[in-house]
Amino acid sequence: MPTLSRIVLLKLQPSPRLRVSSVLMTRTTLLLCGAPVLLLLTLLCARDLGAQNGRVADPAPPRVLKLPETPPESARKQPELTFHAAPKPLAPGAVTHDWRNFLGPTFNGVSTERPLAARFGPNGPRRVWEVSKGDGYASPAVVGERVILFHRVGANEVVECLQAESGRRFWRVAYPTGYQDRYGFSGGPRCQPVSDGTFVYTLGAEGTLHCLKLTTGQVLWKRELLREFRVRQNFFGVGATPLLDGERLIVNVGAPAGPCLAAFHKETGRLLWGAGKEWSPGYGAPVPATLAGKRRILVFTGGESRPTDGGLLCVDPADGRVVFQFPWRSRTYESVNASCPVAVGNRVFVSECYGRGGVLLEANAAGPFRTVWTSRSLGTHFMTAIHHNGHLYGIDGHGPTNAPLVCISLQTGKELWRHEPQWEDQVRTPGGVRKLASAPALASLIKVDGRGLLLGQYGNLAWLDLNPNGYKELDRVRLFAAQETWSMPALSRGLLYVCQNDAGLDGTRPRLLCLDLRGTKP
Repeated sequence: MPTLSRIVLLKLQPSPRLRVSSVLMTRTTLLLCGAPVLLLLTLLCARDLGAQNGRVADPAPPRVLKLPETPPESARKQPELTFHAAPKPLAPGAVTHDWRNFLGPTFNGVSTERPLAARFGPNGPRRVWEVSKGDGYASPAVVGERVILFHRVGANEVVECLQAESGRRFWRVAYPTGYQDRYGFSGGPRCQPVSDGTFVYTLGAEGTLHCLKLTTGQVLWKRELLREFRVRQNFFGVGATPLLDGERLIVNVGAPAGPCLAAFHKETGRLLWGAGKEWSPGYGAPVPATLAGKRRILVFTGGESRPTDGGLLCVDPADGRVVFQFPWRSRTYESVNASCPVAVGNRVFVSECYGRGGVLLEANAAGPFRTVWTSRSLGTHFMTAIHHNGHLYGIDGHGPTNAPLVCISLQTGKELWRHEPQWEDQVRTPGGVRKLASAPALASLIKVDGRGLLLGQYGNLAWLDLNPNGYKELDRVRLFAAQETWSMPALSRGLLYVCQNDAGLDGTRPRLLCLDLRGTKP
């Protein structure tokens, strides 16, 4: 029986990570230096030390364009769109939200939407529309009636603004890219667009950061972060979605000698602060949290470096001051920290899948974080574990095989169960009907309406009962038979937006699907 899997041979040439040492100057040295040399040394010293305490000089403040008053364009049907059927109306008293941020409105993969359909139906959820897409793994964002799709078409990274219930296009912006993935994966963007409702921000695979007006697509400002901060290409390009926090757009930059984390003013693009100086760029998005009564920004970072580096960085968002850092990274060179931290009260769970596994830390007002427990039972790759009623649920391992769903106790780290379902389906292909076997593999998980909504790597969608007693599947459907379904779906107003990132064995092509999950009873 054929399975959907791929063997990737990883061959990278080692290259040492560039590091800039602090400039140490004695009084005699200062007296002997000429004014230009003294100024240069002072700036270098300030850059190196400032990355730890937030004071960092902006290497290339962007030009802010004055945007003409342009009325929003009406949505128009484009050739790439196939419209199927209008969605059901929302139920009376329905609770809905936008999906403006990575991991949703609460930054942790938890949705407050209800009601949603309890069953998918014999033919799966109703398809509202679909639009063909290019390369990339970026999840879509949803802001009101607008869906933002970020992908690569040919030699361009493309941002498209689509109407949420029809798929019709409001606007399209494209700019050139030359990114090539050293491991042979997609050459498209990895980071989800984020929005404050007025502007939308995109970060491409080469570190091109754009601020676009949401209603028109006009460019307000842009930056080239890899060039400006002298960051060399990471394993899989730039892949950590930025975080919008008030007036700040916070990015996991990972510059040599700092900053590790940088905050830019969302309307001018100017650098507000830089935090940390020791760790390379990772693939985990920064997330906000309130710990010991204080608002913090958490990022789990660490990518290509020799020796390997990375861990949890806790930062004061007001000034970029590093409150706490906790090293947590495998010694394996070809490894990344890609999951987001999970904050529950004053505790923070971080996890990686290359050997160290997970650790639970606890913050307190009087001193540094303390380690509550460590566990190798749940080592997440780039999915983020879901917390539900005192338990953590997530995919253990880097797959595609031997990547079971695991439940552990938040209190003790004890494993309560692990299960890797084996799904068999009949799939109609251009060559006839075939039997396919697959598992969730590197799946995404959203907690919503009291259940778990799981999107598997090969196109399966499942409702799960999240409980500590064992794996329980409530319903499942195969949406398509394709690999690399690694983009987290977006859920807004009862509609689920799913990216198919690879051509399917069933003859389907890469596309963005809009599915109707609206329930009828509040």
